[in-house]
Amino acid sequence: MQDAHDLNLVIASGVSIIGLETYDEPRAIDLLLRVARQRDTALYQWTVTDGLKRAGFGLQVEQTSKYSEPGELLDKLKNRAEPGVYALCDFHPWLGEDMPTQVRQLKDIALRNDNGVVTIVLVSHRIKLPEELSRLSARFTVSLPGKAQIMKVVREEAKSWARSHSEGRVKTDNDTLEQLVSGLRGLTHGEVRRLVRRAIVDDGAITNADLPEINEAKFRLMDMEGVLSFDYSGGQFSDVGGMENLKDWLEKRKAVFTGSVSGLDSPKGILLLGVQGGGKSLAAKSIAGAWAVPLLKLDMGALYNKFFGETERNLRESLSLAEKMSPCVLWLDELEKGLGGDRDDSGTGGRVLGTLLTWMAERKSGVFMVATSNDVSQLPPELIRKGRFDELFFVDLPDADARHKIFSIHMSNRKLDVAQFSMAELVAAAEGFSGAEIEQAIVSGLYSALARNEDMTTELLLDEILSTSPLSVVMGDRIAQLRAWAQQRNVVMA
Repeated sequence: MQDAHDLNLVIASGVSIIGLETYDEPRAIDLLLRVARQRDTALYQWTVTDGLKRAGFGLQVEQTSKYSEPGELLDKLKNRAEPGVYALCDFHPWLGEDMPTQVRQLKDIALRNDNGVVTIVLVSHRIKLPEELSRLSARFTVSLPGKAQIMKVVREEAKSWARSHSEGRVKTDNDTLEQLVSGLRGLTHGEVRRLVRRAIVDDGAITNADLPEINEAKFRLMDMEGVLSFDYSGGQFSDVGGMENLKDWLEKRKAVFTGSVSGLDSPKGILLLGVQGGGKSLAAKSIAGAWAVPLLKLDMGALYNKFFGETERNLRESLSLAEKMSPCVLWLDELEKGLGGDRDDSGTGGRVLGTLLTWMAERKSGVFMVATSNDVSQLPPELIRKGRFDELFFVDLPDADARHKIFSIHMSNRKLDVAQFSMAELVAAAEGFSGAEIEQAIVSGLYSALARNEDMTTELLLDEILSTSPLSVVMGDRIAQLRAWAQQRNVVMA
């Protein structure tokens, strides 16, 4: 009802051209029909396939394919139009630079129709008006359904399924239902209905297993592919060795972020610093898995474009799309690649940094940012000062307990019986190894066992560990500098 009231005010102002951007064309036409009735005027709809029709209880065709050509249509609107609202659907192809006649015709209509007797509403998923029309027009966006409206759609689809199946009511639980409704925000009414129906129709239930599929479908509907990608791998903290402080910090904030508890400021993000292969990426994936929200990965290295202004636009669009996917975890991997201080880019890096800092300060949506960095010396000081992130965590090389768990996790994932190995020897031999290096030693040991036609043994695995030069040796100086930096600034140990 608020949309109808607001659109009625726009039309009442006398503007002749309105750009209405939406992916939900049927809902836009219904909205225009309500407004036309309020104004006691007619609504007409035009498409290139069906020509001009009058809208009422269904669309009444005045004459088959009448005014189906854009030129004919605009000539009628310019010289012989009946009073009313005219919805031109997907008219954007005729608004380009190579269509000067149609653009001029629209301008003529707007200039001659300053009393608002004829209102043209351009309905499309995206409308870019030429400069000569932009100041003669107004823009309007159909609001997306809120929590209550989405819940209403879920109930309607559940009742519809129950009526046609003897099994009875759709099965679900309150937590899953809340996560579903939260995940469907940012979609149109039609898209919400299709995805809810998709979740119910296969088994008559809405379960946790449906949520990843819903998130993936939402991502694809929003056409987010580019520098922003949907990470499908998932993860749980049971797969992460060590990082007990980080796990505890996140567990304390889960209820607030997921909306189970209100009244507190929602967590906004963390920065994970540490050596390569230390588990920062796995931690980012596990946060999304533990909080049961989608994980979006922003490739900082892919942001940059040679054309002026395109890099900043890439970042703005990515952040905007992440907000539409909220609640979600936004993972900025290897942050120094996009914001490093030594980039010779004619000021692009500074503008990118400014765009990111502004968004971090002003965002209100449920986007939890997880930034990772291997080289903190390359990050600008204004990004890592207090207040930018909720907390900075230093991911050091795993200690003995963490190494033991990492060995156990990767062995179990490869169907190896941990009880058959001397874990104390392996843990001691792998001192100074990162989690990734421990995993690779296990993989190499399996290949060696296969080549010898033997079972994996402690001795084989020790041989692989002892033949490896870990990063703690190869890059010992840089790791020591990173540890010293974290200690001097009281960065929390993950």
